[in-house]
Amino acid sequence: METNMVTGAWQTCRSNSVMKRMFTLFPAFLPLLGYAGNTEEEETQKERPNILFITVDDLRPELACYGETQIKSPNIDRLASESYFFERSYCNIPVSGASRASLFTGIRSHVNTLLTAASWIDKDAENAITLPELLKKSGYYTISESKVYHHDTDREQSWDERYRDRNDMNPEAWKNYVVYKGTGAKNEKPPAYECADVADEAYIDGRTAENAMKHLRALKEKGKPFFLGVGFLKPHLPFNAPAKYWKMYDRNELKVPENFRLDFPTIPKRAFHNSGELRTYKDIPEERLFSEDFAKLLIHGYYACVSYVDAQIGKVLDELKRLEMDKNTIVVLLGDHGWNLGEHAMWNKHCNFSTSLEAPLMIKVPGRKGSAVCSVVEFIDIYPTLCDLCGVEKPVGQLQGESLLPVMENPRRIVKEYAVAKFKNAVTLITPRYTYTEWFSADDKMQDRMLFDLKVDREENLNVAENASMKSLVNKLSKELWKRRGY
Repeated sequence: METNMVTGAWQTCRSNSVMKRMFTLFPAFLPLLGYAGNTEEEETQKERPNILFITVDDLRPELACYGETQIKSPNIDRLASESYFFERSYCNIPVSGASRASLFTGIRSHVNTLLTAASWIDKDAENAITLPELLKKSGYYTISESKVYHHDTDREQSWDERYRDRNDMNPEAWKNYVVYKGTGAKNEKPPAYECADVADEAYIDGRTAENAMKHLRALKEKGKPFFLGVGFLKPHLPFNAPAKYWKMYDRNELKVPENFRLDFPTIPKRAFHNSGELRTYKDIPEERLFSEDFAKLLIHGYYACVSYVDAQIGKVLDELKRLEMDKNTIVVLLGDHGWNLGEHAMWNKHCNFSTSLEAPLMIKVPGRKGSAVCSVVEFIDIYPTLCDLCGVEKPVGQLQGESLLPVMENPRRIVKEYAVAKFKNAVTLITPRYTYTEWFSADDKMQDRMLFDLKVDREENLNVAENASMKSLVNKLSKELWKRRGY
């Protein structure tokens, strides 16, 4: 059993077979990857690739490119088919503030830092240099459009330009919506969804796409390498999308997850939460287990928002191609963490199940055709990978991830044995076959643990940590977890 844990031939992937989606890899290595022979800095900068870095808030890997066909996302799927597409990618913290701060600094969270939505790079990693900041110092022109970092004014020196549209981000603005006519009362909860017959630009993400296209046109004229970060808000709550995207789905055909129930006797109670983020919205039932009809309404809203944001991403990618900038632009697309959509009777993120930890990641590299990659990878691996692709020297002693170039050269390769994710006092160790979690008390004692064998229990319903047959494996994983938990 242990021989398959990391290096065995079997790995759990969302697709039936990685080989189904293997693409031919160009044999030529990119000329982008090394610049030691250049003597003129300007010439070096001209050769360096641009980066279009797209973040999507709360995007889970429920997409056709991941073998899940119920959501209509043709533009993201098209990008995946042209990219190194990571089937087992994990955020390091399942909450936006900490996840983004971690991935843009390339460092893990610790006992009191980079753990919550309130995490700031300037406060929690003040001595770190961010990826955009490093690129800016290396001659790149850097722009942040909408939610790239979690906080608008965090690490401002990263950017030459930054923009954030806040027009529908707070309850006071809800009275301007088409369907919902709020009273403007200070403590009024906004609704969790809206289906309005409006143009894409009525909501922030439509305007973000338009602004991103304007930035691309301006950047083409500058003639410098650039890092353009574009942050899309949906499918984050509230589930507001133009009606045409809601109409893409028949709610009667939607299904709740198979584990949409509360009976999980082997799993510690502390593994679950009460979907607190969702309950900050109006008209949410008080009981934890919603009716199937209400659950389908929320699933419908989430799907509509994914299709809406997919259309906006398509506009930006089409403009990149129209401007013929795709030939020298690396495109990165990721969800900042996963999202529970009724699994284990939970909604939102904020837990240590794979539904919260696993998120899409794809990297399109000009000059190469991509491939599906089954190796377990972490978001902290993105920073060193882009440094290598752009020929930029990495900050000494800072980065804790590993470059993904080896799996780009050989997609069957296992780039790392473990990924590590944290939420509050819980640490999860992820292997190609297992997920193992321990909760720690304030005095650093293990309180609870859970182990899932993804080969036979992809939905993580049966905790086998206390099974006698798993004792040796649990001891091995526990030792590795303690080595890597970052305390």
